[in-house]
Amino acid sequence: MDGVNYSLILLAALMVMASPGPATLAIAGASMASGRRQGLATALGVTTGSVMWSVLAAFGLGAVMVSNAWVFGILKYLGAAYLLFLAFKSAISATRPHKTEIVGIAQASFRAAYAKGLALHLTNPKAILFFGSLYSIGIPVGTPFQSLFTIIALLGLMAACIFLGYGIVFSSPAIVRGYTRMRRWFDGVFAVFFGAAALKILSTLVK
Repeated sequence: MDGVNYSLILLAALMVMASPGPATLAIAGASMASGRRQGLATALGVTTGSVMWSVLAAFGLGAVMVSNAWVFGILKYLGAAYLLFLAFKSAISATRPHKTEIVGIAQASFRAAYAKGLALHLTNPKAILFFGSLYSIGIPVGTPFQSLFTIIALLGLMAACIFLGYGIVFSSPAIVRGYTRMRRWFDGVFAVFFGAAALKILSTLVK
């Protein structure tokens, strides 16, 4: 009735949210290094970031990005810088034989882990670009507020299920035992992926 293709929007969101990325790596790292509580805290932070970008996109983020490309550029620089920081922390951890922090989240309080998950997603170009394009392209002009709020709620619920699910899966005893035996290898992989993501973002900025 309102012209919104909910199934298409939710399918696109599922593919983007569930695909590997900085948020997934951070949740996995926190869960395996410090247990389910830390993983769920990080996942809640990422989920909150998703909801915030969704709300902003629903009420004009897409239009702002189109008319002010420099805004997106600044957010990309912030995201790349944060990913480089996470890559550095993981690389340092990989060089140490004893158990240590992973991507700056392990051994943190619940509030600190939540804040790091939120900061990561608020500076994640993948999330910014997805929500901005979703609402500016996938939602018809003049869509009623009620429909916008329905989309925001559905996307928020999906984000919670996916990211909290990752927190639970990666904190399972079998995963944790495997991580304990291969912690330094995991840290090295995290460092490479975080660094590659940051370089990919920076390469798009200098073109």
